[in-house]
Amino acid sequence: MRTQDGNNPTGVSRSALTRRGFLVTTAAGAVVATADSAAVPTTASAATESGTATATTAETTDVSARTHPAGLVTDDEPAPPRGGPAGPAQEAPTYRSLTPFLDPLRIPSTVRKTRADGVSYATVRMRTTTTRMHSQLPPTPVWAYDGQVTGPTFEVRRGEKLRVTWTNELSGGLPVTVVEVPNATTSPAIWDQPGRGGVSAREDVAALRPWTVVHLHGALTGGGNDGWPENGVQPGASQLSEYPNEQRAAALFYHDHAMGITRWNVMAGLSGMYLVRDEEEDALGLPGGAYEIPLMLADRNLETDGEGRLTGRLLHKTIVVRSEPLVQMRAFTGPYTAVNGVIWPYLQVEPRWYRFRVVNAANTRQYRLTLTDENGRAVPSGTVYQIGTDHGLLTEPVPVDPAEGLTLGSAERADLLIDFSAFRGRRLRLTNTNPSPDPGPWPQVMEFRVDEHPVHDPFTLPRRLSDGSLGDDGTGTPTTPHHPTERLVVLTPMGPGQALCWEMERTEAPSGGLPADGIVQIKENDGTLTTYRRAAADFHDPVRFFVRTRGWEQWRFLHAAPSGWPHPMHIHATSFRVVSRESYDVSGFTSFSMPDGGIGCGTGAPLRRTGAGTVPPGERGWKDTVRVGAGELVTVDGYFGDTAGKFVYHCHMLEHEDMGMMRQFVVLPGQIQDIGMPMPMSMSAGTGTGAPSSGQHGTETHQ
Repeated sequence: MRTQDGNNPTGVSRSALTRRGFLVTTAAGAVVATADSAAVPTTASAATESGTATATTAETTDVSARTHPAGLVTDDEPAPPRGGPAGPAQEAPTYRSLTPFLDPLRIPSTVRKTRADGVSYATVRMRTTTTRMHSQLPPTPVWAYDGQVTGPTFEVRRGEKLRVTWTNELSGGLPVTVVEVPNATTSPAIWDQPGRGGVSAREDVAALRPWTVVHLHGALTGGGNDGWPENGVQPGASQLSEYPNEQRAAALFYHDHAMGITRWNVMAGLSGMYLVRDEEEDALGLPGGAYEIPLMLADRNLETDGEGRLTGRLLHKTIVVRSEPLVQMRAFTGPYTAVNGVIWPYLQVEPRWYRFRVVNAANTRQYRLTLTDENGRAVPSGTVYQIGTDHGLLTEPVPVDPAEGLTLGSAERADLLIDFSAFRGRRLRLTNTNPSPDPGPWPQVMEFRVDEHPVHDPFTLPRRLSDGSLGDDGTGTPTTPHHPTERLVVLTPMGPGQALCWEMERTEAPSGGLPADGIVQIKENDGTLTTYRRAAADFHDPVRFFVRTRGWEQWRFLHAAPSGWPHPMHIHATSFRVVSRESYDVSGFTSFSMPDGGIGCGTGAPLRRTGAGTVPPGERGWKDTVRVGAGELVTVDGYFGDTAGKFVYHCHMLEHEDMGMMRQFVVLPGQIQDIGMPMPMSMSAGTGTGAPSSGQHGTETHQ
């Protein structure tokens, strides 16, 4: 980050700040800034135009030589990330609120690789450390890949085989306080308030050892390398994963995927970006180097001390919506948006084109991102273009509507181009305007500060980006599906239990009438009435979906709740396209008491199609995660390439994933499936109500 005044990250000269009355020189010669709530330590500080102090000491990362599996010694420790709040440790809490756009955006470093015998190698160590999320906060304890939040960025070429050693060097307890707070009507809403609200932290979570699993989200790899949720790695051990990278240029990301505790491990800091490059992308001459910026967005909450001052410690606060008949909690959303681990940062940019690789890395929050000027006016049309989705380039650039913005569910990605040339000397702000869930009292995301002086920019927006095909993976991949196998997954409503993924099979209508537990009737497009039975629902129910290697599948996700947040459904090991969106009257789905005292779920009246939706242009590329709205049926066609093994699909709202909204499936070559496979010993499918099994703490919901 360029500055005009040494360590002053604001770019405002020391003399100018002094003239404005913001800086005071102490007898020792240190410069301090005035602050409303308390004095700030006087060692090597700087200030912004608003007069709020920022610390300016760089974080340090130790560097050590190590050996990769081929036996070559390399100094592969990534350099510290660029930018971000830094400074001498301000240990005592000082502020009750935070100033937006005070700190520069932190740019993650790049993972250093070595190469031997045609294979690339890298080692990433998970470490317990601290980070500065905002210069008005004390240091925040975190778990971090190579000691960085966000983790270092991988860059690989298509077809470059990479073997990564993910080493767990974590120590101590989870650096996140976990509380469950009774619901109350407050303003701002109780989930938008920092602090635990006088509620004690969950002791069972605080006692957890650092148990991790790394999943490379979006990678087309074998089941043994995908990061199976139950294959936990304890401190002192390593997870060894091989990624063939035989896929289109795209922005993937890696994150923790440990069974039942993903929501907390990710919040602790365990996520990072992974970029695949290819010749098709190279030929476009897109902005690169300093003009290609990763943006990993995630909302967070923070603890407070007895005086209401922010301590910097991360807080996972969920709200108990009801206690009977089963405990239900609102999934996590927090009041502070961090970008690359920095709360409400700014980025100094030149008046030219930039490329932004955007990842919604939040636990649950859905973002609708709009770009405005400093007065809140939307930028003109033609300023922002979307050029890619989860799995790479769109066929042509799609202008982002200034009023509608860009919507991303958890784990969805967008490849954006922004032209800053018309905004010399201006400030533009990225804001969350999504109403579901509400953006909270502080919808700010980040600020762009555009330099005043013109620059030469050779980039021209291409009319055509890609032919839209998956390309040759060595298997003769067809561009379009040929008679794909069809699957139906009903996403059950919240209440009385948690949402689940019901895997459905066609059956005869029951003789005893409806509703009946696990039975769903749907009035199809042609008017026929189809009856389905629940074949599986809980994670450990027998596998029902057996997918053929190098085969196409059509999956339909039906969100059977009349209202609520969209479920971002993620399927491992595939690239898919969204075929259609359709609206349904789902009021017939209901829960009821059964004779044995249990709770059943099913349809009392058929679910009925009410209309066709649209697949927006920005969603017409290859993806791995798709939002399924309440009362909506979304159909996707996916290709499962040259891979095999056991995988999962799940809702990527991490609270839902952890609490049971995840199922297994198997990919095997057709030859093996045709020879014959033993069928599951049991055809039962659990209760399907979302009732917690032994050892589960409760359920999570959303409003």
